[in-house]
Amino acid sequence: MEHERRYELLVIGGSAGALQTVMEITSAIRSTSGLSIIVVLHRKPSEDDVLVSLLAAKSDFEVKEVDDKDDLKPGYIFIAPPDYHVLIEKDRTLSLDDSEKVNFSRPSIDVTFESAAEIVGERLICVLLSGANADGVAGLVTAKEKGAFIVVQDPSDSEFPVMPQQAVDQVSVDMLLNQNNLNALMSILNVSR
Repeated sequence: MEHERRYELLVIGGSAGALQTVMEITSAIRSTSGLSIIVVLHRKPSEDDVLVSLLAAKSDFEVKEVDDKDDLKPGYIFIAPPDYHVLIEKDRTLSLDDSEKVNFSRPSIDVTFESAAEIVGERLICVLLSGANADGVAGLVTAKEKGAFIVVQDPSDSEFPVMPQQAVDQVSVDMLLNQNNLNALMSILNVSR
């Protein structure tokens, strides 16, 4: 059964309206779960410290903004810094890239989903949340092809449904996430709340 798979990396992508759900997900997972988490949110540079502080206050994970060449290790929530794409290298380090925007976004959710899928494959779970553009959809397609488990916020439960709706329309989604089934997501991740 699908939920018996052991995941090692959770990548959460979102834009407008996603922060509350990011906090709910990350606060529900214990740092002892064996997971590494990468959060890619579209945000302004002025919001740097705020996001780290918010997630650290609600989670027992170590929370840090990604620095170039950070080791991808369990028990950490890595946050994509504004204006940089985050990639996972073959040696399981994180790298920062300031190349052109993808879907008008840097960091791009697509870039991180695709990079994670290449390295982690079927031990990856991708979560795409509320947002007002199509970033993340192409990355989900690649991740699905590599065997990742795909979770998309239910568009009807999203503050900005454009991004999740694009994903639902174009990707074979394994789970639609809403306020009523966060426990089901934790079960899939093999963690208990």
